[in-house]
Amino acid sequence: MDPKEQGRAELLTKAADLEAEHERLLVLLSDPELVRDRTAFRETSQRHKQLEDIVRALTLLRGAIGDAGAAREMLDEAPPPERELAREELAGAEQRVELLEAELRELLLPRDPNDGRNVIISIRGAEGGEEANLFGKDLYDMYLRYADHRGWRTEALSLQLSDLGGIDEATFVVQGKDAWQRLKFEGGVHRVQRVPVTESQGRVHTSSAAVTVLPEADEVEVQIDASDLRIDVYRSTGPGGQSVNTTDSAVRITHLPTGVVVAMQDEKSQIQNRAKAMTVLRARLLKMEQDRQADELSRARREQVGTGGRSEKIRTYNYKDNRVTDHRLQKARFPLDRVLGGDLDDLVEELGANERAEQLHGER
Repeated sequence: MDPKEQGRAELLTKAADLEAEHERLLVLLSDPELVRDRTAFRETSQRHKQLEDIVRALTLLRGAIGDAGAAREMLDEAPPPERELAREELAGAEQRVELLEAELRELLLPRDPNDGRNVIISIRGAEGGEEANLFGKDLYDMYLRYADHRGWRTEALSLQLSDLGGIDEATFVVQGKDAWQRLKFEGGVHRVQRVPVTESQGRVHTSSAAVTVLPEADEVEVQIDASDLRIDVYRSTGPGGQSVNTTDSAVRITHLPTGVVVAMQDEKSQIQNRAKAMTVLRARLLKMEQDRQADELSRARREQVGTGGRSEKIRTYNYKDNRVTDHRLQKARFPLDRVLGGDLDDLVEELGANERAEQLHGER
C-alpha cells in the first residue's frame, strides 16, 4: 500500500471509531438515568453534536470513494470511443474524494476546549504614554463594533478613562457561542503608527496597546475556597458620581494561593463590584490552569502579551497607508478603516485557516 492509500485508510479507521461513538451516544441519550443528570446529559448532547459533522463527512467520503472505484472499472472496460468520457468521470470522482478527505482531516483536528465559551477581554495602554491609551480606546471601540456586527452581547466590567479620553485599562465580557473561536487570536501586543493628537510637528509615532483574551469560566469549573480569598473594600477614586466616590463600594479580591489580584470599582454597589471581580478571577484562574497543563505537554508557556513592548507585536495599524498587517500571516494586508470599523471577519478567518494549516502540518 502506498503512503497516500495508507494515510486514507488510517483516516477512515479513525473516523469510523468516532462514528461508532456517535451511535453509542445516541443510544445513551435515551437513557432515563442520564436524562436525570443535567450536567452529564448536557455534556453527552454536546459531544454527540460535535461528532455529527464528522459522521456526515465520513458518509460522503465513503460514497465518493465508491464512485471513484466504479469510474475506474468503467474506464478499464470502456471501448476506445468512450474512454475519454470515462476518464473525465474518474477525474471528477477522484477530485471529490480529495476534497472530502481534506474536509474530514480538518474536522478530526483537536478541538479547542474553550470553543463555545464567552470571552473576557482586557485592554491597556502599553508603550507610548497617552497616545497608547488613545489607541487602546480605538481597539475597545473596534471590538464593540465587531461584537455588534456578529450579534454578540457585551458587558463592561471595568473602564478606567485617561485624561484625554483614552483608556488606562478596560475589561469587558463578550457573550456569543462563537466568541472565543473568533476572538482568541486578538491576545497580544497591537502596534499603531500614526501622528498623535499630541504631536505638534506632524511626526509619525509608534505606540502599542496590550490585549488579553481569556475564556470565561463557569463556577463549577473553577472551585474557589472562600478561605483562599482576601477581600478588601475601599472608596472609589475615579469619576462616577458622588455616591461612587463617597462610599466603600470598590472591591479588591486577592487569591492567596496564586497571588492573583482583581479590583473593580465602576459600580455603585459593593455587591456588583464583587460579582464582577469574581468573574474575572475565575477566568484568570482557569487560564492559569490551562497554561499549566499546556506547560506539561510543551514545556514552554506561550505568553499572550509579555511586557507589552512594541517588538512583541502581533499586529500593526498603519494610518498613513490605511493598512493593518497581522504579523502571524504572510503577505496579509487589510484596510485599516474597515478593521477599526469592526469588519474583522476576513482577518479572523485567515488567522483561523492559518491555525488549521499549522495543526494539519503537525498531524503529518
